[in-house]
Amino acid sequence: MKNAIFLSIIIGLCFTSGCSKAQSISPKKILIVYLSRTNNTKAIAEIIQKNVGGTLVALELEKPYPENYQATVQQVVKENETGYLPPLKTKIDSMQNYDVVFVGFPTWGMQLPPPMKSFLHQYNLKGKTVIPFNTNAGYGVGSSFQTVKELCPGSKILEGFEMKGGVERDGVYFVIKGEKAKEAETKVKQWLQKIELMKETP
Repeated sequence: MKNAIFLSIIIGLCFTSGCSKAQSISPKKILIVYLSRTNNTKAIAEIIQKNVGGTLVALELEKPYPENYQATVQQVVKENETGYLPPLKTKIDSMQNYDVVFVGFPTWGMQLPPPMKSFLHQYNLKGKTVIPFNTNAGYGVGSSFQTVKELCPGSKILEGFEMKGGVERDGVYFVIKGEKAKEAETKVKQWLQKIELMKETP
């Protein structure tokens, strides 16, 4: 009997204090930052915003990468080898106002793209919840999620999301549309529910 009373008290506290993380985070406190070359990562970012709210920000460089794929690959290889961090054109005001930061990017050379490294170096995300998401050519996230953890030592890192996007090397660009977009939305929703950040429906 005592156990039943205790359990009912706990349940009551949950209802009054909001045990669900999804209910306790205001959309105004959520930032979704993404880097997208062929718009597949952008499509995932937009699905996330649709389901959790938040501010959507595209990462842009002061000097964009070449349109030519091979030229970009060579430039990124050099940047990774030297540790060069390309300057960002994108500026984010009042980073301190955000509690949750989604960071989205493609896999480049099985690594985190240099512009996202620039972002994570430039902004202090200590004490925030950081959530990576990724599109790739089918080879997975490589070391990118691990690098996010390393560059955010004072942050809480939640389980990331990844799915296959385009294969620019083969001339396959934006693919998350039509049926693929529906599949992406289903997978994103399942992931957001798993990490308990799905926006509550009225």
